[in-house]
Amino acid sequence: MNGPGGRLPRERWVGRDAGPLVRPYTVTKGRTQPRGVRLDLVTILVVSGRGAAENVRLSSEHRRLLEICRRPTTTADLASEVDLPLRVVQVLLGDLYHHGLIEEVRQPAPTRPDAHLLMRVLDELRHL
Repeated sequence: MNGPGGRLPRERWVGRDAGPLVRPYTVTKGRTQPRGVRLDLVTILVVSGRGAAENVRLSSEHRRLLEICRRPTTTADLASEVDLPLRVVQVLLGDLYHHGLIEEVRQPAPTRPDAHLLMRVLDELRHL
């Protein structure tokens, strides 16, 4: 349906109760894949201290994620905290990672339990 003067009506980008509505693809500028890093749900991220946020142009979403990453946080928790789809958060985190502003927290490799201890536990379980 055309508006006044034969023009198409403008699409509303504001929700009555929710405030401004921004489509997820506009937050990532249409990108769907993070660049240079694979971040799954349980990847733990933290501010790296290597990059300088002042030298990089960051969106408000980037700045919010960076603020939350001051403490080690998983990708899933970040998506929940900023209330954005996981894929959008992964793309934004990829940007921060690319600029050296965040890094993965490396978990130490699990150590193998002592074989002698495991045999004792197994023996005790058999005696039950």
